[in-house]
Amino acid sequence: MEVAVKKQPEQDPKGWRRKSPMPSLPEVHSSMNVPKKAGFFRKLLAFVGPGYLVAVGYMDPGNWATDLAGGSQFGYTLLSVILISNLMAILLQALAGRLGIATGRDLAQACRDHYSKPVSFALWILCELAIAACDLAEVIGAAIALKLLFGLPLIYGVILTSLDVILVLMLQKRGFRYIEAMVISLMALIIFCFVMEMIFSRPEFAAVAQGFIPKTEIVTNPAMLYIALGILGATVMPHNLYLHSSIVQTRKIEPTSEGKREAIKFATIDSTIALMLALFVNAAILILSAAAFHSAGKEVAEIQDAYHLLGPMLGTGAASILFAVALLASGQNSTLTGTLAGQIVMEGFLNIRLAPWLRRLITRLIAIIPAVIVIGIYGESGATDLLILSQVILSLQLSFAVIPLVKFTSDRKKMGEFVSPRWMSILSWVVAIVIACLNIYLLIGTFSGN
Repeated sequence: MEVAVKKQPEQDPKGWRRKSPMPSLPEVHSSMNVPKKAGFFRKLLAFVGPGYLVAVGYMDPGNWATDLAGGSQFGYTLLSVILISNLMAILLQALAGRLGIATGRDLAQACRDHYSKPVSFALWILCELAIAACDLAEVIGAAIALKLLFGLPLIYGVILTSLDVILVLMLQKRGFRYIEAMVISLMALIIFCFVMEMIFSRPEFAAVAQGFIPKTEIVTNPAMLYIALGILGATVMPHNLYLHSSIVQTRKIEPTSEGKREAIKFATIDSTIALMLALFVNAAILILSAAAFHSAGKEVAEIQDAYHLLGPMLGTGAASILFAVALLASGQNSTLTGTLAGQIVMEGFLNIRLAPWLRRLITRLIAIIPAVIVIGIYGESGATDLLILSQVILSLQLSFAVIPLVKFTSDRKKMGEFVSPRWMSILSWVVAIVIACLNIYLLIGTFSGN
């Protein structure tokens, strides 16, 4: 009896104010079986999926705008920012998966439990703004791709992308694995397109390698810092932390210490591999822009301009077509995961349960209405500027998701035996502080006019 009492806090951490709420995405929670007696690779295959849903957010059209601008203006210099941002993302997504598996709560539910109602409500509003900014980039990006490929007016393309709500509902009824399979397939298409683009562009690999080495100029040059923070905001996505902490719970694992520890290990491997693939795509966009445009002295930030110039500059029309196909796949992939993230955030922070179709319709409208208004006011020419601005907004909101995540996963009372190791906790706090300081620097520079 004495032994059981000592083990109880490890199995049922008492750091939460309320009992564990209804799981997020209840219709797919623990819906996918994990083989109990199987080898390493078979078990890993059972856990493969959530990491790729998270990774698509790291290669969405907002990344394209910032990477194109960074590559055409500054060559390969900002590759180091993409690398550092991706390493930060790997660490933070590992924490998000750990939180979801160990506590049975997603990040939104954890925030609602820990903070007061006013603070929790404010965090919800900030998160909704981040999702709206992200969705704005994804919807506009997909609409641009439809226009480039089929000549469809941008406003109609935006409306057409809203059909992803129906697609998610249809796939989720058949099982969450179908959503994962579609996302992974589209991701494979994007990677193929950029492998071909690398072959066409023939970048200078020595210069590429040097670009991965950080330079002080990135911080001292305001124009470069603005793009760098846009890349950071586009890479480390705040809503992806909420998303990952929820969808890792779609696996039916053993509710024991050993089962949870194994699930954390495989979820971390899954997200790390997926994010390394996202690193390739982001780096490839910037490398393509640097090789095709910076070397020719052309400053290109408009996705449309990149599309029209790639064919003539690389000597093959296939380069432009592959670019637009990858953009369309990226935009559609990201809207699918963004819709899921909106559902998780709304349910977690507000603890309201709506019909799945209504939840997703609300989430999609939050993105489509601003996009239609923006295109109506600014026209198509301002679309890319809005893509870059949306990523800077994401970067500014990032700390409000990162700090709670690091705080919770470093708290033994909340995490029990699954609390982050000391090295991971220290490194996570360093990352959180760096992100906060860079954002403060950006705000000061923006309002001082520097």
